[in-house]
Amino acid sequence: MVGGNAIRGTRVGAGPSGESERGESAPRRRVSYWCANGHEARPSFSMDAEVPEEWDCPRCGLPGGQNEQSPPAAPRTEPYKTHLAYVKERRSDADGEAILAEALERLRQRRELI
Repeated sequence: MVGGNAIRGTRVGAGPSGESERGESAPRRRVSYWCANGHEARPSFSMDAEVPEEWDCPRCGLPGGQNEQSPPAAPRTEPYKTHLAYVKERRSDADGEAILAEALERLRQRRELI
């Protein structure tokens, strides 16, 4: 294939890979985080960066803390609620009966007009 536009021997991200081309890397430190399942994650941070108190575990997704002996508790997940459950939280049974009686009365009035 003579005269083609193909770039040979390269891939995305390829290029000179020396500190002279990229500049010097910032000094880094590794911090250990443990989740409730006992997994350890060791992300690296710049020496200048503020280290977060919690870090999500890459293996199970639970939050991890820096204290291995007392990792953060798993977040409590709320169970799925139906529309009816939300309505029952907002209205009492007496309110529901009054709304039903009103709706039935309107329906009966419409049927009489037909």
